[in-house]
Parts: sequence; structure tokens; C-alpha cells
Amino acid sequence: EISSLSENDILVLRLDLTDRSSHEAATNSVLKHFGKIDILVNNGGRSQRSLFVDTNLDVYNAIIELNYLGTISLTKYVLNHMIQRKKGKVVTVSSVMGIMGAPLATGYCASKHALQGFFNSLRTELTDYPEISIIQICPGPVQSQIIQNVFTENLAKSIENSGDQSHKMPTDRCARLTLVSMANDVKEAWISDHPYLAVCYLWQYAPTWAWWLMNRMGKRRIQNFKSGIDADASYSR
Repeated sequence: EISSLSENDILVLRLDLTDRSSHEAATNSVLKHFGKIDILVNNGGRSQRSLFVDTNLDVYNAIIELNYLGTISLTKYVLNHMIQRKKGKVVTVSSVMGIMGAPLATGYCASKHALQGFFNSLRTELTDYPEISIIQICPGPVQSQIIQNVFTENLAKSIENSGDQSHKMPTDRCARLTLVSMANDVKEAWISDHPYLAVCYLWQYAPTWAWWLMNRMGKRRIQNFKSGIDADASYSR
């Protein structure tokens, strides 16, 4: 398929979510080029693989700065424009970890829970703007480079084994389901295969069972992590 896009239809800007002072200028650059912003997709963030008792607190600060504060900072500037137009979509890639809790990801889960709470609350502040959609995408494990770039016990350390990704959802399927959710203004979409999706439903509707199950699954996840095995794989077998 031949694209009808021209050079003027594409603008790529380097952006650091943690450099919040640059977000207004970046937004203005996009507006200057295109004249409007129809959709903002918040897709920046880093995960975590470490036990809380072993992890420096500055790691938690870095996770919140990037995943949460960076996201809402950029949203603030773009939303101001959407409110002026009375139209737009703010799409945020959260995670199933925004719905449930899991070992080795206390800071990551906290940042995604924060995004869930923030955008669910923001939606209630925009009732005078029915054409502005607040959409949260909650993927389970997806084939990507997220594991190679996770936070660990300290900011200087990277993960040694990113593991096999074959059991995770293919990237293009996640992207397609995200686009379907955006097109249909789905407020919250859980995009995942089982068993993660089943655990989401348990966590939502039968939390006592979910806690019991997560304790059993989580124990194996921690054992695998300590043995150098991909922690995610412990949930897929």
C-alpha cells in the first residue's frame, strides 16, 4: 500500500518526559506545524524488576518522575489546546499493573495506579467537553524492549537477562487493539491474553481470590527472578 503522506505530514521531535520545562515548547512546535492536535498518545515509561527491600528509594522517585509526572505534564499542555477546540482524545498506555499488584514491580504498579486514578478523575472534570475522550489502555505482556530497559535495585544497574518474549502478545496485535479502542472511545481497554486477563477479572470482581492466586504465582515469579529466569515467563506456563 502506497502512503499518501508527504514530508509536511510528519514531524518528529525529541522529547524527554522528565524534562517537564520542555513540554510546553514541544506542544507549541507541533501546533505551529500542524495547526491542531487531534490525539495525544502517552506511551512513555519504564518498568521495574526488583524487590522493594533491595531497592533504593531514588528508583521510586525516578519511576514516578517518568511514568506519572512526565505523562501528566505533557497532557496538561496538550489538553489546554483540546479544551480551546472542545475536541480531542487523550490516550494513555497504562498497564494491567494499573489494575492489579504484582511482586518485583511495586514502583511500576504504583505509577500505573497513579495514572489510572488521575485520568479517571480528570474525565470527571471534563463533562462540559463531551468530545474530549480520556482513554486508558491496559496491556498485559507485549513483545517489546521494555524488559531490557527496566529499573532495578539502583539507578546505575541494568537487568542481566531479558528472557524469551515468545509467550507475550505480538506488538502489532496490541497496536491494532489499541487503535480499535481509540476509534471507539473505549474508556478503559484491557489488552491481554490469558492468564493475565483472567487475573484482571479476578482482581476486579473477586479480589480475595486474586490475592490468593497472586501469592501463589508471585512466589514462583520471585524464585525465577532470583534464579535468573525471566519473571514474566512464570505466569505463562
